[in-house]
Amino acid sequence: MKVNFNKNPDGLIPAIIQDAITKNVLMLGYMNEAALIKTQETKKVTFFSRSKQRLWTKGEESGNFLNLVNIKNDCDNDTLLVSVNPEGPTCHTGSDTCWNKENVSNFGFLSYLEDVIEQRRTSSDGSKSYVASLFEKGINKIAQKVGEEAVETVIEAKDDNDELFLYESADLLFHYLILLQAKGFTLKDIEAELKKRHK
Repeated sequence: MKVNFNKNPDGLIPAIIQDAITKNVLMLGYMNEAALIKTQETKKVTFFSRSKQRLWTKGEESGNFLNLVNIKNDCDNDTLLVSVNPEGPTCHTGSDTCWNKENVSNFGFLSYLEDVIEQRRTSSDGSKSYVASLFEKGINKIAQKVGEEAVETVIEAKDDNDELFLYESADLLFHYLILLQAKGFTLKDIEAELKKRHK
């Protein structure tokens, strides 16, 4: 890996620390060449501490180590993106991140869609909202809709129309998110179950 440590007079470059699973940014530190080498050798993220003026392995006192997954260099070779599996909170304040944010998975638009479904479930009129109407009809109707959409998805999977397959797949996923909420679960619960099974 070619890294330009000479860009700054102190020989330090920024190292952005990102959770390898959630993709959340946990903290920003600085590395010199010795810190990078030690990180690669020990698989524990090590910085150059500007306040202590020495190498500092995150977690050396707290036990909250940042276990190295991989390191990527940016286009100018002067900033590192360090993917890690954190042990415990990252920030010295006890927060998961140095921005006082919880380090949880975000499923992008699907997380947004979960929020919309929750809003419709709790504050919409069934006569004006399809989602609210399903919740009003109860778990049997919601489960039936998931079954119907699953069958339609399987049928389209056996045909050659990719557009219809994607359409039915979206219907299935949408209704599955509704069923999850009707049972009191979210995608994070499914993620946790899959993590338990992962070898």
